[in-house]
Amino acid sequence: MSDETYIVRGATLADGTRTDLRVAGGRVAELGRGLSDAGASVIDADGLIALPGLVDLHTHLREPGFEQSETVLSGTRAAAAGGFTAVFAMANTSPVADTAGVVEQVASLGERAGYATVQPIGAVTVGLEGTRLAELGAMAASRAAVRVFSDDGKCVWDPQLMRRALEYVKAFGGVIAQHAQEPRLTEGAQMNEGALSGELGLAGWPAVAEESIIARDVLLAEHVGSRLHVCHVSTAGSVDVIRWAKARGITVTAEVTPHHLLLTEQNAAGYDARYKVNPPLRREEDVLALREGLADGTIDIVATDHAPHPVESKDCEWDAAAFGMVGLETALSVVHAAVVANDMLSWADVARVLSSTPARIGGLAGHGRAIEQGAPAEFTLYDPSASRVLGAEDLVGKSTNSPYLARTLPGRVLWTFHGGRPTLASARIVEQAELGRKPAQEATHG
Repeated sequence: MSDETYIVRGATLADGTRTDLRVAGGRVAELGRGLSDAGASVIDADGLIALPGLVDLHTHLREPGFEQSETVLSGTRAAAAGGFTAVFAMANTSPVADTAGVVEQVASLGERAGYATVQPIGAVTVGLEGTRLAELGAMAASRAAVRVFSDDGKCVWDPQLMRRALEYVKAFGGVIAQHAQEPRLTEGAQMNEGALSGELGLAGWPAVAEESIIARDVLLAEHVGSRLHVCHVSTAGSVDVIRWAKARGITVTAEVTPHHLLLTEQNAAGYDARYKVNPPLRREEDVLALREGLADGTIDIVATDHAPHPVESKDCEWDAAAFGMVGLETALSVVHAAVVANDMLSWADVARVLSSTPARIGGLAGHGRAIEQGAPAEFTLYDPSASRVLGAEDLVGKSTNSPYLARTLPGRVLWTFHGGRPTLASARIVEQAELGRKPAQEATHG
């Protein structure tokens, strides 16, 4: 917690209210117009939107084991640059985060880095192998207090094991976050199945591989009376299944990535592996359905699925390239372009889908709160009138596998406050030598 005092002058809150903010003692101490700046550092926020600190329920920080692609330090720098004050770190590390010791290590690395709160996600199965449950109770009872469990990158395909996991986490209010991908339907799959995959000669990834697992799992969640979260929804059919499940009263939440809200399978037509991702980019009709699902509340949140890889894992033939793309630094701008600019979401809605709701789903205290007197000083200042051509210098993590390089994006995060102090300025001043970009040997899934 910072002992410094700051005055944020003339910010516009998500509800349109224009105000000054006094930040002191790690909290928003006062709101109002014309606050005295005596003894305070002043930030001119005229024309900037103040949003609660963004919370990402789906981040790959790679540490331990794959530090050549990302570390907790470099990944949380990237988070700060994108306006995030908290990230949930996925379990596909080496060793896998399937024990209390590993999740506590990841949480400690986040505390040491200081750029954002790092909340570990525990694996559902030992080693992500899908054969027996991991130490769910021990991870929940650990100092890391894990509440979200996922084998992301792999599907918990065994229905009996999935049922047992849902039953187990119910006792302590946990949630299973499923990577919905029927493995037998996606063997060797490289991109969305359709006419384009046939033209390009790439093995197709059918929408039903995702939709069938979601349909199975919402029924299992209903049967058990437990919480299910669906990762990176990508098809119109998946939106329909989730909408049906919610109408039925099933306790299911769902996320969509920024890239699935903006990009389509057509981006893959040039075999540029920056667009190779799991699940794959889909049809324009799917993108529109995802936007509508987010706007009407069927899809609860936006999560980045930030998946860093070194250059050689992407600058190669499509078949050999790794799945995944980085997303922390650009998420807010992409959401702005995809749904705010189309009047499908307001800035208050953005605060809901990128902050308050992901914090609630993950049970993360101290984040996702409205910017109000007494709230923790976890917020970001965003310039909606700016635009930028994204360059490698805008990506402050270790990896630059962004699909938006050289693309014009709207808006820009200018300040991020975490723990009562600004972290974004320091996040931007990163020596490339310190980041130490190295080749990767990790698995090629997100």
